Amino acid sequence: MIFITAAVFLFGCTQDSPKLVLSNAETGEVYASYPLKEGDSFAVEFIHSVNKSPVRDIYRIRDGAIWNEECIYYGFGAGVETELGEGETLSYGDDGEMIISNIDKRMDDMILVVGTISDHTLYFGEETISLRELCGRSSKVLFQYQ
Repeated sequence: MIFITAAVFLFGCTQDSPKLVLSNAETGEVYASYPLKEGDSFAVEFIHSVNKSPVRDIYRIRDGAIWNEECIYYGFGAGVETELGEGETLSYGDDGEMIISNIDKRMDDMILVVGTISDHTLYFGEETISLRELCGRSSKVLFQYQ
């Protein structure tokens, strides 16, 4: 009886634990959910279609929401920030990457369209997830913290 009670308690806690939920923005179909807690971070990376170099956006769970904190890229191109916003800083990494920090932008109902030519990859902890494999090419993926 103790084992069953413990299993029910643990399952209940898991169900109610906050998580990053990826779903189809058009149909609502849930692709996957990943347990994340306050202060945890994740990143999404893709290869820029024009300059063919990686772009990585880094997000953190803060105040029960997704916040964009940093962007790392290697070359300018369409859609890549060319001017710093208020409070943002630009630094350079050892291998020439440009790092924009202190972005501090809340990302409510964040939607990402999975690349057709280049994949988008989700990183958190030790996990590396191909969004193309998980969601399919050209899928509109809604990221929510619930």
